[in-house]
Amino acid sequence: MCGIVGYVGERKAVPIILEGLKRLEYRGYDSAGLAVYCDDQTLGIRRASGKLRNLEEAIRLDPVEGSFGIGHTRWATHGRPTEENAHPHRDCTGDIVVVHNGIVENYLALKDQLTAEGHRFTTETDTEVIAHLVEKCSDKPLEDAVRCAVKQLSGVFALAVLSRKHPNKIVAARLGPPLVVGLGDHEFFVASDVPALLNHTRDMVFMNDGDIAILTPEGVRFTDFDGRTLKRATQRILWDPLMAEKGGYKHFMLKEIFEQPRAVRDTTLGRVGQGSGRIFLDEVDITPKQFQAFKSVRILACGTSWHAALAGKFMIERLARIPVEVDYGSEFRYRNPIVSSHELTVVISQSGETADTLAAQREAKQKGSPTLAICNVVGSMITREAKGAIYTHAGPEIGVASTKAFTCQLTALFLLAMYLGQTRGHLDEAESQRLVQELLRVPGKLETVLSHDSVYEELGRKLHRATDFLFLGRGVHFPIALEGALKLKEISYIHAEGYPAGEMKHGPNALIDEKLPVVILAARDTTREDSRTLYEKTVSNIQEVKAREGIVVAIVCEGDNEASRVADHVIQIPTTDDLLLPILEIVPLQLLAYHIAVRRGCDVDQPRNLAKSVTVE
Repeated sequence: MCGIVGYVGERKAVPIILEGLKRLEYRGYDSAGLAVYCDDQTLGIRRASGKLRNLEEAIRLDPVEGSFGIGHTRWATHGRPTEENAHPHRDCTGDIVVVHNGIVENYLALKDQLTAEGHRFTTETDTEVIAHLVEKCSDKPLEDAVRCAVKQLSGVFALAVLSRKHPNKIVAARLGPPLVVGLGDHEFFVASDVPALLNHTRDMVFMNDGDIAILTPEGVRFTDFDGRTLKRATQRILWDPLMAEKGGYKHFMLKEIFEQPRAVRDTTLGRVGQGSGRIFLDEVDITPKQFQAFKSVRILACGTSWHAALAGKFMIERLARIPVEVDYGSEFRYRNPIVSSHELTVVISQSGETADTLAAQREAKQKGSPTLAICNVVGSMITREAKGAIYTHAGPEIGVASTKAFTCQLTALFLLAMYLGQTRGHLDEAESQRLVQELLRVPGKLETVLSHDSVYEELGRKLHRATDFLFLGRGVHFPIALEGALKLKEISYIHAEGYPAGEMKHGPNALIDEKLPVVILAARDTTREDSRTLYEKTVSNIQEVKAREGIVVAIVCEGDNEASRVADHVIQIPTTDDLLLPILEIVPLQLLAYHIAVRRGCDVDQPRNLAKSVTVE
């Protein structure tokens, strides 16, 4: 979950590394550090516990300069978040330094072996063993020493290494967590994620598992762990660097919430025929005949993406009439799942590097199931291992709590559901045209929802002292109840639960009293009779909460008269098709969570104990 930045070139390295680390601080913010090769041929190392500003202050008080170096922002796995445990880590001689993202699973055995050989350890981390393993082979070229070291590691890792004895060279290696190499003009970069490099280059090479990159001012070479030369394609990243800035908003999370109309529009455009209603998935290498032959669909995801997957189940089953199972990526392979070649496996990950989801994808592939990725990052590992991808065009998402990535995932799942329905003959042209028109109206309706931010802010002011929340929904709205609860607990640290509204009598009713806010998703598609039935049952749930003196916050569609008469607080959203309502419903819940967290003085962009990309299990 850590962030890595490296630079080789003619400019001063420290400002470039610090800038990159700022853009990666969402990946970890327990501690930070950097190391640069100085003019006096020493390695200048500065580290600090806590957030990146503490490292900046340490450098201000004790400056260091150099033209190549590596930096790191940490999310602790092994060892407390102290300065001592902050990266970079050194070997015994102090000539070799390493920054690392991942987990070395056999580090204790390696540490015992190295200690017996005379190596001295000073930290609690697993990373330190890597520096000592490189030191053992330090009589070789640095890239050969790194190859020797990584072959002894079990687990997952992305790392960057530099040595005092090998000026103007950084060696990076990947097995699991992401690494991207940036190509500049006589300067080269390595980082954990694209935003760290966008101010300097848009030409990127995404490293594969088993790759080693050797960066010098003359260029970049790629090899495998055995030293065989590799060719890797360069990709042009079209994100505007300003997309990774706050753009005048107080927090990245708020900016990203307000970017959702644009993100949903970008995810839709180019994939729908406005006249015909046809869906085009040109980046998917699965034929219509293969789609027709599938007997079931399985969706694998974690966290917020799992909630999107659960909503996707309702979309696909209704529009394509094919059974859908939803699994947690973190649990899937541990139950020896029954998978067949007649099953399509859809994997969802914002980063495309989520370790649990990637492992689940590989399990499904091994058992014969073709996989399809829904992802926000072009060239990420999950997309490379899939038969194709539906890319969500959300742009960089910096806030740890996912917002625009979630609504784009819902959009992508709706497109997939329509495509399956059309391919399998369950969605005719007239219905396809209607659904496409509804989808194209969603961005404008999101702008309407966002225009009422003052309503959510005022509600946050009234409810921010609550210690517990309950979120309820039925049908396709239940996953949004789960996601609303997750957003609130992630950034405000208030205990919150999402529940199917029909399960209230089976436990949650015991929690309701005059202090408990209960958020009930009561929006409905007025054109569907089954939506009317669910709505009536949901209004009954509101009555149950009021009978127990609970505080009801109802999300309803414009013009609603029944739920609005009973609820204490009402949030209105525009009407749309029932399967698209989740995209509109979640936005008020995101903003409610945001305003409550701000009122409580929480760090909404970097909530405690969490990181953006979960690249280790």
